[in-house]
Amino acid sequence: MLYFIGLGLADETDITVRGLEVVRRAARVYLEAYTSILLVEHEKLQAYYGRPVLLADRDMVESSSDEILHDAEKVDVAFLVVGDPFGK
Repeated sequence: MLYFIGLGLADETDITVRGLEVVRRAARVYLEAYTSILLVEHEKLQAYYGRPVLLADRDMVESSSDEILHDAEKVDVAFLVVGDPFGK
């Protein structure tokens, strides 16, 4: 399953409890890293989540989305976005 998880705007602790649970169990975790700027360092996110977080730049999101979606029908994949992923 592919999960879109909002990180809030300020720091690594703004993620919801449910979002953090998905991040910790997912096979892969991507951070969308081109449309918004998160006010916390990538390394700090990884330390807080206790696992690697792959940066998904514009090229990856637009041209290599198959890599992100690979096996998402079998395993959990987290796609982290700054703010609310479904906000208006």
